[in-house]
Amino acid sequence: MTDAFVYDAIRTPFGKFGKGLASVRPDDLAAHMVRSVVDRAPGLTPDALEAGALDEVIFGNANGAGEENRNVARMATLLAGLPVSIPGTTVNRLCGSSLDAAMIASRQIQVGDADVMLVGGVESMSRAPWVLPKTDKPYPAGDLALASTTLGWRLVNPEMPSEWTVSLGEATEQLRERFAIGRDRQDEFAARSHTLSDKAWNEGFYDDLVVAVPGTDVTRDEGIRAGSSAESLGGLKTAFRKDNGDRSGTTTGGTVTAGNASPLSDGASAVLLGSEAAAGTLGLAPIARIAGRGAAANEPQYFGFAPVEAANRALAKAGIGWDQVGAVELNEAFAAQSIACVDAWKIDPEIVNQHGGAIAMGHPLGASGGRILGTLARSLQRSGERWGVAAICIGVGQGLAVVLENVNAK
Repeated sequence: MTDAFVYDAIRTPFGKFGKGLASVRPDDLAAHMVRSVVDRAPGLTPDALEAGALDEVIFGNANGAGEENRNVARMATLLAGLPVSIPGTTVNRLCGSSLDAAMIASRQIQVGDADVMLVGGVESMSRAPWVLPKTDKPYPAGDLALASTTLGWRLVNPEMPSEWTVSLGEATEQLRERFAIGRDRQDEFAARSHTLSDKAWNEGFYDDLVVAVPGTDVTRDEGIRAGSSAESLGGLKTAFRKDNGDRSGTTTGGTVTAGNASPLSDGASAVLLGSEAAAGTLGLAPIARIAGRGAAANEPQYFGFAPVEAANRALAKAGIGWDQVGAVELNEAFAAQSIACVDAWKIDPEIVNQHGGAIAMGHPLGASGGRILGTLARSLQRSGERWGVAAICIGVGQGLAVVLENVNAK
């Protein structure tokens, strides 16, 4: 068994739904990431690629119903102008798809099936199509309804228990009720996300992580609202339940708003993974070692809590405890579920999402796992901390996590 390492990571700026990246097809976003990350590796010359220097491309995508429907990893590889001999496959674990892609690729490296892997993910929630289901019987006399594929359940199997198929927002309300997470805590968490995202961009943290998309004017994440405060966010209306004025989180009144949830987004990410020997092939030095992986599942309506056990399992695989972790990248689907995870881990909240999170930057479903993995690798490299955890919640009750070890930690 050999180790798998992160060598480079990039992403696009994340665009708001219907805004700056909405004109770009998801397969083109993915192709831009493939081409860009290959161009950053001095060893991946055209001749080297023709000779087999890159073993495979694996991309994550949650929708798969629109322009990305025919194996977007393969489409992106071809559109990026890479040799036709490089295989590509697409994986779908909803919000965890690109982190799953990295986990799958790292296993291939560990068992010796591959030396260099390009992984990532893409989502255009703006361009997600409406779909018209086929009828159970021919020649229906009544009307048929289109189903939006942008987010959440669609074409639900009637055998599914109704408590499992509530909306993501309602599921989050149920989770915060379970743990008595009040509205004020959620708004404070969301304001911190905006503040730290804006600060990280202003200080140049994302300059080497984010690659602009040609033909667009988007130069940084569109969702960031500089100057957001808990007070300003506290004035927003609740989105899934009626607000009864109780902000304690212990009653049935609504607390989840557009301000303390991640927005619908568009974007893509890419990560170069390789064995230790791949440094010579790529012409790059490794940043971090993939030290542990974890997957977990629980009741679908409590999807937001699944990263807790996933991260605990990943840490056990790495042979370390939470007391040794210096940085955590937790995808912020909702403030309430993020708080629930941080509370359960009993860690210092200040080590979580130190450069902002998805509430501010956005959550293009298939791309977010690659974003948090790349951000974590660069964060460890910058801080000198040795251990970090990237974790993500997934609709229908799953969670994934990866432990990274900074190869240059003191």
